[in-house]
Amino acid sequence: MQPFDATNVWIVSGSCTPIAEKNQIISLKNTVKQRSIKSKKKLNAVVLNESCQPMYGCSNSNAKDMKRIFACLAFIAGTGSSLLATEKEIIKSTISEVTVYTQGAQVYRKASYTVKPGITEIIIDGICPTIDAKSLQVKASGNIIILDSKYSLFYPQPTPPKSLEGLPLKIRKDMFVLEDSLLVIGYELQEIQDEIDVLNATKTILSNNGAIRGQGKVNDSIQLLKQAVEYYGTKMNELNKQLLKLNRRKAEKNLRKTDMQARLNTLRNYQSNTQQDVQEKGPVHRVTITVSSKEIVSGKISFSYLVSQAGWTPLYDLRSEITTGKVNLNYKAQVFQNTGVNWEDVRLTISTNNPYQNKTKPTLHPWYIDYYARPQYQANGYSNVPAPATYEKKYKADTDSDMVKEEVSYNAQTAADFSTLVDNIISAEFHIDLPYTIQSNNEQHMVLISNKDLTASFKYYTVPKIDASVYLVAQISKLDELQLVPAKANIFFDGSYIGETYLDPSTMDDTLSLSLGRDPNLIVKRTLLKKESKEKIIGTQKEKINSYEIELKNLKSVNATIIIQDQLPVTQNADITIESVDTGKARYNQTTGLLEWEINLKSKESRTINFGYKVKYSKDQNITFN
Repeated sequence: MQPFDATNVWIVSGSCTPIAEKNQIISLKNTVKQRSIKSKKKLNAVVLNESCQPMYGCSNSNAKDMKRIFACLAFIAGTGSSLLATEKEIIKSTISEVTVYTQGAQVYRKASYTVKPGITEIIIDGICPTIDAKSLQVKASGNIIILDSKYSLFYPQPTPPKSLEGLPLKIRKDMFVLEDSLLVIGYELQEIQDEIDVLNATKTILSNNGAIRGQGKVNDSIQLLKQAVEYYGTKMNELNKQLLKLNRRKAEKNLRKTDMQARLNTLRNYQSNTQQDVQEKGPVHRVTITVSSKEIVSGKISFSYLVSQAGWTPLYDLRSEITTGKVNLNYKAQVFQNTGVNWEDVRLTISTNNPYQNKTKPTLHPWYIDYYARPQYQANGYSNVPAPATYEKKYKADTDSDMVKEEVSYNAQTAADFSTLVDNIISAEFHIDLPYTIQSNNEQHMVLISNKDLTASFKYYTVPKIDASVYLVAQISKLDELQLVPAKANIFFDGSYIGETYLDPSTMDDTLSLSLGRDPNLIVKRTLLKKESKEKIIGTQKEKINSYEIELKNLKSVNATIIIQDQLPVTQNADITIESVDTGKARYNQTTGLLEWEINLKSKESRTINFGYKVKYSKDQNITFN
């Protein structure tokens, strides 16, 4: 829009102007009207007449005409700028779905919108404060173009305090009456205090009088002294009575003032409680989506973003029953979040992915080899320090709990009945088709994501060299199909809690051996046979023989298959030879020295196993059995 020159604007005058000048006025009128129509606003500016003359030649122009000219120019400029302004639309959104990762969560929100032709900024408040702004993704339906999307903080201005208009009529009247009464009683108290001050001053003057203090001629005359004393007593009694009355009135009015002030404070507290908090609020987390449209459009907006301070930890329950020959695996997720926004009635998806882990493939660089340089000895020792030893922590569960048999049938559905496993390329996701409400308080909520019955084989194991007990072990296979992650597992056997173990799919073999505890009805004993254990010297060699006996007894009412494990020593010294003696049908691993027998014991049956070994070594050396 071209700017207007004030010298080309004409004011109404009593005389006629040339036709060319008149046409300029008409053109200016039409321009103003067209701008008004485009901006859909009424033309409230001054109306120009068609008959006028130049401003500097107008004999009847005045200050009002000048104001009309500049009002017209301001209106035209404002109308043109309003056509280019961006509309802002604040809408509400709700959380529809949340994908919970091992660290973090992906929040999905939905909202409805309506925009006018032009460019519109759609503002959505209530976003999680822990949002990762880089993860914001926006989709929308409708004939619009998404120009931009961003996360920002908005600091609202404090709301001004409300007047008394919103209070009930009786409360407003009471407040007005109390305020007036307090003002009146304040003046009354001031009046009483003034009277008290005058009486106190009178008493001071009377007490300081020379006649009362025995000064002057009063000491020369008994009659004058008597009159002075009588006057002093009478006047002081009168003043004290007046002061007593005034102080009593003052105390009564102060008590009334205190009661009225307390009542007024109560009404003012009611006013402040019923009105909005006028203090400045904290920042508002919002997402702004800029769209462009050629017409009025309504549609749906869906956007998602990643938040921190949320996640889940896995937990397993392994429940086994020897009568069924199966192990039930409950795969549970302990979901927590402290994102600043509650998740109410949302659909959860539990994912084994961790978006905060490194996703960049490692790169190998050249590996150089050179001669070793001896470390230089310094005054305080060698400069090189040996690397610290690395220890591997192993987890093992054990318990002495008694086994209790209990058969209970449960038909109620669980969350696992509504979960679906989606096996992605690099992670697994469990979609749970149930609404969950999780408050933003960092508390853990148990979500059952899978419930599988696994086929297991039950066997008894014993290692009498270490522990003279027989353990029931369930061997479970094909766990890699369940997409497990390392976590603790609670063990239940025949309805009783046995203990806790640790499942780590990254280190497990194809078969998981799950110890279910000791069986007191199977007895095992390992004994060194001293009579058959001997030591002798043959030439330059010394020969040592050790023999052992393992006794087994089945006190159960059913047969039991027991696997007994023991071992023979092994050596890495070529001067030492080791031979097995009478191992029977044991499976012998010469590399590790492991001996393993599998024996089927009938009910009330006993069995004995004998084995031994022979060690030959130089008679001038001593050996250790570590």
